[in-house]
Amino acid sequence: MDPTTLTYTELSERLTALREEYAGLKDRGLHLDLTRGKPSAGQLELSRPLLDLPGEGGHTAQDGTDTRNYGGLQGLPELRAAFSEALQVPVERLVAFGNSSLELMYEAVVDAVLFGLPGGSAPWSRQGRTAMLCPVPGYDRHFAVCEKLGIDMIPVAMTADGPDMDEVERLVTEERVKGIWCVPRFSNPTGAVYTPETVRRLAAMETAAGDFRVFWDNAYAVHHLGEGAPRPADILSLSAEYGHPDRVFVFGSTSKITMAGSGVAFFGSSHANVSWLLGHLSRRTIGPDKVNQLRHARFLPDAEAVRAHMERHAELLRPRFELVHTVLDKRLGGSGVASWTRPRGGYFVSLDVLGGCAARVVGLAKEAGIALTPAGATFPYGKDPQDRNIRLAPSYPRLDELRDALEGLALCVELAATERLLAAGHPA
Repeated sequence: MDPTTLTYTELSERLTALREEYAGLKDRGLHLDLTRGKPSAGQLELSRPLLDLPGEGGHTAQDGTDTRNYGGLQGLPELRAAFSEALQVPVERLVAFGNSSLELMYEAVVDAVLFGLPGGSAPWSRQGRTAMLCPVPGYDRHFAVCEKLGIDMIPVAMTADGPDMDEVERLVTEERVKGIWCVPRFSNPTGAVYTPETVRRLAAMETAAGDFRVFWDNAYAVHHLGEGAPRPADILSLSAEYGHPDRVFVFGSTSKITMAGSGVAFFGSSHANVSWLLGHLSRRTIGPDKVNQLRHARFLPDAEAVRAHMERHAELLRPRFELVHTVLDKRLGGSGVASWTRPRGGYFVSLDVLGGCAARVVGLAKEAGIALTPAGATFPYGKDPQDRNIRLAPSYPRLDELRDALEGLALCVELAATERLLAAGHPA
């Protein structure tokens, strides 16, 4: 039913019915959570063999390194080789570090602020107000890094092909614009995959700042839901081809591949940028957890093993995403008050509700025991100018719990939209 086509009287009757249904939903006493893209227990169980690795007496890496000891700041070569293909970074220009790619992103921004970057004239902190471009809707933790460090955020609209490149190319002509956040494959939260043309334009564009960087957060590099999911072009090679070899910082991790919080993070870039990062890391650590890296290298010894492992993840995730579309189609399809993405990978679905309703939907859901990501979280400073976007994370709940949460969410979307239409006196 499309409430935008109903008369005022019909809307009033519809609101009464929805409120009665909502009262029943609240009476159920639900405690459901769609807030963050956490792997389910079943997904974590796929990596249970890690708990028995590297095994008794098996602490020596392929090159003879005793992983129990200090050193090896760049990480184990065999693990870097296993993930080189997925991240599209040559082994010698890939760093394997601790358990969090977000830590490496934060490190890179802090070091740029305090010390500056190759190609830059001075540390960012000495160049006045600096800014980064933020495709929206986007990843709240990227925005939090900028906000923490006093870097201005300039929203750029996301399209099905990636960020609006006409706008990006216009904005990077400002000297104060120092970077852009990118999740190139299965973007958070829309699930978009950057097209080859978008990647080419990011690599080729001329910027005013010599220390401009593309923060290429390839968090979902191998997280497809089935065969045929597209893969972005190789931005490192393209950037070098267009004369900008230092432009890109590539980040990735095994957090949603093996065990969240107990994985390995990666950084890849040009030789100059890798030397720059290692130089700063060497001042705060003598080396990463190489024992953890070794057990990952033995569990996932090559690119083929990574692909096979991610097929098993896809088998567990696919039914959850299919359920999202089934439930939303049934309740909201053709309603005129909601639309949502249908990603081919990643961990999220981006839901757009009637303008001015997202915060109300989240509030209604909370009262009914359904936790959603806060409205506005997918925009800088937590402010969605249209108050319409909500990020859904279907990976963690059991299927029966997910169905209940989605049914309740759909009801809240209908209720909030009907309230708003009536309050606006529409239709007369």
